[in-house]
Amino acid sequence: MSPSVPLQEMIRAIRSARTQCEERGVIQRECAAIRAQFRQADNGGRSHNLAKLLYVHMLGYPAHFGQMECVRMIASPRYSEKRVGYLGAMMLLDEKQDASLLITNSIKNDLSNSNQYIQSLALCTLACMGSAEMCRDLAPEIDRLLRASNSYIKKKAALCAVHIVRKVHDLGELFTKAARSLLTEKNHGVVHGAVVLITELCERNSETLERFRKTVPDLVQIMKGLVISGYSPDHDVAGISDPFLQVRILRLLRILGRNNEAASDAMNDLLAQVATNTDSTKTVGNAVLYETVLTVLDIKSESGLRVLAVNILGRFLLNNDRNIRYIAMTSLQKIVGTDHNAVQRHRGTIVDCLKDQDASVKRRALELSLALVSASNIRSMMKELLSFLSSCPPELRSQTASGIFNAAERYAPSQRWHIDTILHVLTTAGGDVRDETVPNLIQLITNTSELHCYTVHKLYRALLSDISQQPLVQVACWCIGEYGDLLLRGECQETEPVQVTEDDVLDVLETVLQSHMSSPSTRGFALTATMKLSTRITENVDRIRSIVSIYGSCIDVELQQRAVEYNALFKKYDHMRAAVLERMPVIEKNSQGHINGETIKENQTVQVKPGEPQQPANQVCDLLDLLGGSEQPLQPSPALGSTAPPMPVSTANTPTPITPGLTFRYIHTKNYRNRKRFATVTVYEKDGVIVTLSCEKQSDSGLTVTLTASNSTESDIRGFTLQAAVPKSVQLHMKAPSGDSLPARGAAKVTQMVVLNNPNKVNLKMRLRISYTSQGSAVQDTVQIDSFPGLGQ
Repeated sequence: MSPSVPLQEMIRAIRSARTQCEERGVIQRECAAIRAQFRQADNGGRSHNLAKLLYVHMLGYPAHFGQMECVRMIASPRYSEKRVGYLGAMMLLDEKQDASLLITNSIKNDLSNSNQYIQSLALCTLACMGSAEMCRDLAPEIDRLLRASNSYIKKKAALCAVHIVRKVHDLGELFTKAARSLLTEKNHGVVHGAVVLITELCERNSETLERFRKTVPDLVQIMKGLVISGYSPDHDVAGISDPFLQVRILRLLRILGRNNEAASDAMNDLLAQVATNTDSTKTVGNAVLYETVLTVLDIKSESGLRVLAVNILGRFLLNNDRNIRYIAMTSLQKIVGTDHNAVQRHRGTIVDCLKDQDASVKRRALELSLALVSASNIRSMMKELLSFLSSCPPELRSQTASGIFNAAERYAPSQRWHIDTILHVLTTAGGDVRDETVPNLIQLITNTSELHCYTVHKLYRALLSDISQQPLVQVACWCIGEYGDLLLRGECQETEPVQVTEDDVLDVLETVLQSHMSSPSTRGFALTATMKLSTRITENVDRIRSIVSIYGSCIDVELQQRAVEYNALFKKYDHMRAAVLERMPVIEKNSQGHINGETIKENQTVQVKPGEPQQPANQVCDLLDLLGGSEQPLQPSPALGSTAPPMPVSTANTPTPITPGLTFRYIHTKNYRNRKRFATVTVYEKDGVIVTLSCEKQSDSGLTVTLTASNSTESDIRGFTLQAAVPKSVQLHMKAPSGDSLPARGAAKVTQMVVLNNPNKVNLKMRLRISYTSQGSAVQDTVQIDSFPGLGQ
């Protein structure tokens, strides 16, 4: 290829290359020729060669060797070379290149050139790749050009000023006065540049924002002129007069009217006029309407105007363009909390969008539908959501199920409806629900004693038809184990009576145990349910014993351990089996700050019953004053005495959290051979009250502490309580005490069990608060335990 080949010929040769290797060869030869010509002192084809190099750069090949040639061409007095040189600078240079500093002086000279097109080239280049240093040096020149008489230069200078403000925030004050004066121009390009510049200034400085709020009437007048103006061929786009300028003005009005009632009032009439007069049949009109809606919703607008904005978004939902439907639902999602009733009017249209084929529109419609659920429409909305759940894509199933659960928990009209809804979700999408669904449903069922019979019958039927949905199977097994006697009785007023035999129930549970679809956790539920039925049926106890014994050699360790312990109940502790496997009490929900559904506020006043001793307020709110500041000295235990770190506090009344998958663990499941008992020691002895401590090591980190209290005085002790605190890294759970009174002369004792889990193996310490009433006077004392028998501390 000849070095003087024209640009068109080079492009044709590159495009005709059959392979990438051939294309690289063409480009390498041409780049070598361009380098050679760049080195020549007098080269008449410099602009021609640089143009070819820019095309090579556009193809992704290296062209950095042309940077200095760009600098030389920018300094050329010829316009044709300047044009290509500035184009090359914008493509090959950036603010990180040292060569960019070399063109600062050339740009400054060209900004003062008498030729407006050369000035335009310099302005465009500075706005494209000007560094912070260049912006500081050339900002006064830009401010001068903003006051020029040429509209063509003014609009270029305004956009260049925007770049300078973004690069150097401190220079914004320099352009404030000139930007405001540009709003009086007739040229739409100049006004557009001024609006963009003012928007940038207001977003960066709150003082400038306050200053420009005075321009709201001017902006309103400009906008009104655009709305009511007739056809203008220079600015008309699909019947809308200069929609680009309208959109920019609406965005600026949104910034100026935010959190300002005076500015908002000044633009309310204009926004209503734009919302009612703009054609919504074209995309251009929809763009203006969308900006109008955003402005109305963001400023302090009138309630009627906000309803009009929501109605416009409702019309967008009927548009055939999915992009318009998507942005409409995105906007409605943001305002559904503040304008709930206005959005509710379009509930039917939003629900119809759940059937859209586009996945993004469907997801937005789901989020908005869940936000629209309320106590008044819970039944109709839940019907639509359950219908959507049965046909929705797999990636939306989990979100839909979670939303239905939350809505049902908040707005359920009845407990039966709540249970039916959750069971419907588990039947449809049981594999996609969250892990806490099973324990939450179990708690709900437990608390509704009047529906136990109805629930167990319904779950039994569901188990007969499908055992693939694991959460549903787990809840069904739990209910059959707890309320199997109600199922066998066959008396249920809410459902059709079904005669179920003991063999039928055991067959279902055995099917779950043997199914390949059952997870280890589900098998654990089924095995425990089978075991619990041994106390609820009479004729098939031997069959249950046989089923349990089979899993004593199961490969799954958890299932094997349960089976071994259940076999031990049959053989060694059969007299205790009925008590161990009795029906579960009402499960108390435990979450941070909640007990039985009631919020417990910090520093809440503790009510003391009449006749009980009033404890000091600071001690009630801060047990043992563990964080310091206690005026009551601690009594060290006979073992050791030292200061312990801050500790979490527990009492016997603290509810136990529900652990998913372990709801049926009624007996300890640790291997018996790992348990070690140690000697009993006395930790407190004062005024006739004696507290002893004994330990039983469950595992490397688990420890069960038994506290036994006795009274050797001649008078009875009432209201006896023990409270305990341990280091933060230790988990503590106090079981219910055996009583709260200590008869005189040691006639009876009070036993309190404390379960400790020390996974980090920290130095174990415990503080006890002992409270009781003796002979009408309240007594309260504390003791610190710094060593436990058998732990080697």
